Amino acid sequence: MPTVLNVQGLEVWVEGNGPTVVMLHGWPDSPALWDGTVAALCEDHRCVRFALPGYDLKQAPRPVSVDEMCALIAAVVDAVSPDEPVTLLLHDWGCFFGYEFAARHLQRVSRVVGADIGDTNSGAYLKSLKAKEKCMIAGYQLWLATAWKLGPLWPGLAHRMTRFMARQIGCRTPPEQIGWQMNYPYAMQWFGSLGGLRGVARVDRLLGPQLPTLFFFGKRKPFMFHSARWLAQLATSPGCEVKGLDAGHWMMKQKPAEFHGALRAWLARTSPHSGSGNTA
Repeated sequence: MPTVLNVQGLEVWVEGNGPTVVMLHGWPDSPALWDGTVAALCEDHRCVRFALPGYDLKQAPRPVSVDEMCALIAAVVDAVSPDEPVTLLLHDWGCFFGYEFAARHLQRVSRVVGADIGDTNSGAYLKSLKAKEKCMIAGYQLWLATAWKLGPLWPGLAHRMTRFMARQIGCRTPPEQIGWQMNYPYAMQWFGSLGGLRGVARVDRLLGPQLPTLFFFGKRKPFMFHSARWLAQLATSPGCEVKGLDAGHWMMKQKPAEFHGALRAWLARTSPHSGSGNTA
């Protein structure tokens, strides 16, 4: 049974023994995204997970800024591993917030595993997108950002909009677990809500150059969330590895054996460090 901590109102689950791995999910998921991953790692790793603020629909909406999110992650890391840096395991918006936390608290992070979201704030990525791909990205993200804006006034409509889009993009989370409260990162990106996303760290200057990184991406998607140039750069960086899977966005669910096998192998080949970027 997991140990459950309360950190600034977040219910934090801790399971297993060994080096600490902090898992951050994205939209529109929950800590249950990592059920299979915890089962695969908990014999020799200490697995930590929690719902991002606002993503537990049993609680009141809790949108947070980038600064507030990084402070919450820092509080969790300090609570579960006060003396040693942690490995971050990230997916979707969990990647965005986890990368920013790592950039601000490099000494608290030993390694990073990112799933499907890479250098989306780099010039190389923006240049790599075709016009059709840009329209597709803007279309679903603006839809969700608008649903978040409508939520306080028309929650029923906002829920239906959010669940509709989740179905459209192939999300496997049960509809009753998806709500408009989860959409605030899209409103941050497109409307500048909660201070927006300006000034965040460049991922291509963080992962690889400063931190050992394993990056997974799904090959079966209408567009990618990384540039080919960054992927090649990462693949040749010491201590780093790139793994493309024949899957969509939720590869840990769609290809669990391949995902968890590659994850375990990479964790075994690298060792936690004190933020210097070195590997064993």
